[in-house]
Amino acid sequence: MELGISMFGDNHYDKDGKPQPAGKRLREMIEEIKLMDETGLDFFGIGEHHRPDYAVSVPEIILAAASTVTKNIKLGSAVNVISSSDPVRLYESYAMIDQISNGRAEIVAGRGSFIESFPLYGYRLEDYDDLFEEKLDLLVKINQENPISWKGKFRPPLNNQLILPRAVNDQLKIWVAVGGTPESVVRAARYRLPVIFAIIGGNTIQFKPLFEYYKEMFQHFGHSMDTFEVGVHIHSFFGDDSKKVAEEYYPVYSSQMDRVGRSRGWSPYQRQQFDAGRTLKGHLIVGDTNEAVEKILYLKEILGITRFSAHIDVGGPSHDALMKTIEIFGNKVAPKVREALKKQE
Repeated sequence: MELGISMFGDNHYDKDGKPQPAGKRLREMIEEIKLMDETGLDFFGIGEHHRPDYAVSVPEIILAAASTVTKNIKLGSAVNVISSSDPVRLYESYAMIDQISNGRAEIVAGRGSFIESFPLYGYRLEDYDDLFEEKLDLLVKINQENPISWKGKFRPPLNNQLILPRAVNDQLKIWVAVGGTPESVVRAARYRLPVIFAIIGGNTIQFKPLFEYYKEMFQHFGHSMDTFEVGVHIHSFFGDDSKKVAEEYYPVYSSQMDRVGRSRGWSPYQRQQFDAGRTLKGHLIVGDTNEAVEKILYLKEILGITRFSAHIDVGGPSHDALMKTIEIFGNKVAPKVREALKKQE
């Protein structure tokens, strides 16, 4: 099982509740990714947002920078909003990252949980579903064919055109991020694309039917289970002392939940939601090494995951706190999880 970290580039906030300039956060992230690589984590993913509470609007820029200071870690998005992107440009950008990093680039394609990119790049929300389906189809085809001929509804056709440069080994790893819709599961299975499920609420067991459905559809379309991959993305934060890390992280986490919630009509985030999420069956992993190991192994057991992504920067915790979380995950949690899994073989 691959163990890695994802971020959205959440901005730090000052005492007046205003986001700080993005540059500081961006420079910190490069240092954080370097530490992930040094501790032996398997992958890093960065999201795309176009809001003041996030510092990263173009994941490719961060990944290109990170590729020059890392040696082994896979570098991908979490996610690219492909519905409002041009798949040709997206492929070319990641192919360049792949070449710079000697084959470590990935794309995680998704719809995105926010809609700012649609009017920003001139797309209609009425076309939300059709845009995603058409652009994923084109991205997959670009990854498989060169030159390419293609015709769709939302961009000019391609007529026997070369897409360059190509990725190392002429193939990019493409994942699909799924929030919980069966249609997305079927689409990913049809294309033989690995899926990463975002579990950001409720109990993890609620997602088991979707995991099983994806596996069923993957086999239905005639794909070998030797190539089957499925992951989970969960809000996480680690410390030496479980109670202390929870007390320190709750205000940071709840502030971001409320910032997002105000734009979506959510009720104010409550401490009981946070505490329930931290239980074994909940949707958060906030605690010490032993708690993290137990929960990751639980997820492996009930969902059969091949990739675990700890999403660690919700709310913009301090750089020092993030470095501590990365150090604990890479040097303590990951080795214990790997050791436990090896014993089960």
